Amino acid sequence: MLRSVRDDDLPVMRRWRNHPRVRAASLTTHEIAEDEHARWWAAARADAGRLVLIYDHDGVAAGVVTYSGLRSETPTWGFYLDHDGLEESGRLLRAWIGLERAAIQHAFGPLGLMTLRGVVLADNEPVRLLHRRFGFVEVGTYQQDVDGVPRDVVAIQLRKGQA
Repeated sequence: MLRSVRDDDLPVMRRWRNHPRVRAASLTTHEIAEDEHARWWAAARADAGRLVLIYDHDGVAAGVVTYSGLRSETPTWGFYLDHDGLEESGRLLRAWIGLERAAIQHAFGPLGLMTLRGVVLADNEPVRLLHRRFGFVEVGTYQQDVDGVPRDVVAIQLRKGQA
């Protein structure tokens, strides 16, 4: 289930985003300070083209789903999970699948999108496999500097009805 972010979610969102595995799979890998996170949250809340939601798994907050470019022709999404909490409870894979399913349903349901796009680092094979499992197609590759290092990035896309 996806739900709105509450103020008390913000500290755990930052902790989850700063997890080493999440940072390693992201396009920005530095540890995010509290003031940077507060600025990001203020900008996200003020931007009508962005939406940030919490994914609840088995009634517990377990991840974050972000949508960007909602007012554009190329809406995108991203996510991250509570790696420590979900691994400790043995629910990481189930939550990961549940989050992806919920994010796609929300995109093509309440948000009314016809196409959903995203990106994944080319060497992040587990995420690429999960996206393919849900019907995403890899539509291009490019290089992007990630903390000064060129990294291969794969663009993915899912059209409504392909999921």
